[in-house]
Parts: sequence; structure tokens; C-alpha cells
Amino acid sequence: MKAKKAVVLLSGGLDSTVSAAIAKKSGYRLYVMTFDYGQRHKREIQSAKRVAKILKVAEHKILKIDLNQIGGSALTDRMPVPLGKSAAQIKASKEIPSTYVPARNTIFLSFALAYAEVVGAAAIFIGANSLDYSGYPDCRPEYFRTYQALANLATKKGVEGKRISVKTPIINLNKKQIILKGMALKAPSG
Repeated sequence: MKAKKAVVLLSGGLDSTVSAAIAKKSGYRLYVMTFDYGQRHKREIQSAKRVAKILKVAEHKILKIDLNQIGGSALTDRMPVPLGKSAAQIKASKEIPSTYVPARNTIFLSFALAYAEVVGAAAIFIGANSLDYSGYPDCRPEYFRTYQALANLATKKGVEGKRISVKTPIINLNKKQIILKGMALKAPSG
């Protein structure tokens, strides 16, 4: 019997690595996507390569998309990265932080959705987290519910009644729970 396939968005950080380990443990054959989107920290890409190798993924695509040309974020623009705020201050703030990259998860998920159709994947895994989302609008559960509806309408599989499931396995976990889950799964570190 062939293993079911999943596309995993892998940045090389804790959340995406644990999500990839969850997908692997759930019996999926992993097709991994990493994005070089003009982020300041290229180290993420090297971490993603190490994690993908350790997890023995079926395929690892690194896509270059230049979000610097759009700007609007401290991660892709010349804006200063905010420093010195506590986790409580960030969580209490009503403002969307300057580290928010406009529509990043929508862009990434769109690439993942296309890739999932091509490789015949049943699922897309993304390491989004709503508890630590820091005001990012595209890390909320309602965003992913809405994106799932879009995926159902926008794909050949969806029209045929075989949806590509958008999975957010750590969406409701705090950082401690994510770390413990990663340790229990023996998730690699980038």
C-alpha cells in the first residue's frame, strides 16, 4: 500500500519542524517546501535543509520569491526589527506587528496547494500557531478554515470531491507544548 502524501511548509524553525514530524508520524510521505522570500535570516533555509534530510523527505523544493519588492515588513524591508518587548506586551498589543509579512501564509499556501495537486497530496501541513501568533492575521484558526474552503473550490481535487486538507497540528499549542511534542516525536533540530 502506498503511503499518503503531504506537502509540508518547512521554514526550519521549531513550529514547522514539529508539524513536519507530526505529518511523518501520521504516516504521510513528505513533500517539503521552503521559501527564500527575501527574509533577513537566511539561516532558516539551511536549517530547513538539515531537517528535510533527517526526516528523509521524498522531495524538498526551495522556492525563491522576492517579497522585498513588495516590502511592508521588518523581515523583508529596511524597517527596524522591534526589540525589547516582552511576550506579554506583544500579546496585549492590538497592533499588527511590523514583523508581519503581508499575506505571507496566503502566498505560501497557494504554492503548497499547487504543489499538492501536482504530487497528488492529500494534505498540506503548516506550523501556524494561534496562541503565539503575535497579531498576525494569517495565523488564526478562522483564517485556516476560510483557506480550506478556498482550497476546496480552487482545485481540481476539490471540484471532484476529494479535498486537499489544510492541517494546522500545533495551532492551539503553546511553545512549551510544542517543544514537548517535538521531543516526544524526536523531531530534528535545525
